[in-house]
Amino acid sequence: MPAVPVSSTTAPSPSLAVPPVAAARSAKAAREFEAHLIGSLLESLEKTFAAVPGDSSIPGVDDYNYLGTEALAEAMAARGGFGMAAMITRYLQAHESKG
Repeated sequence: MPAVPVSSTTAPSPSLAVPPVAAARSAKAAREFEAHLIGSLLESLEKTFAAVPGDSSIPGVDDYNYLGTEALAEAMAARGGFGMAAMITRYLQAHESKG
């Protein structure tokens, strides 16, 4: 049986293609999810290691720590974080069209 040539320029079936808007939404959601997870980890680490026994608390310091932790977590996730967002995005893009 002769081999059937496979063209590398063949476009994927329209039913299998993920619309760019949906791909961008899933990537954004994955980054936000990873940022939340990183934020939770950083928050628990900060609470564990930042407190000095016997040190008096300054009013509002918890709010500033929270804002700083969230900013750091979002920046880490935007730059790849732990790689979870990329894995989630690949999974969503592969499975979104299957409905």
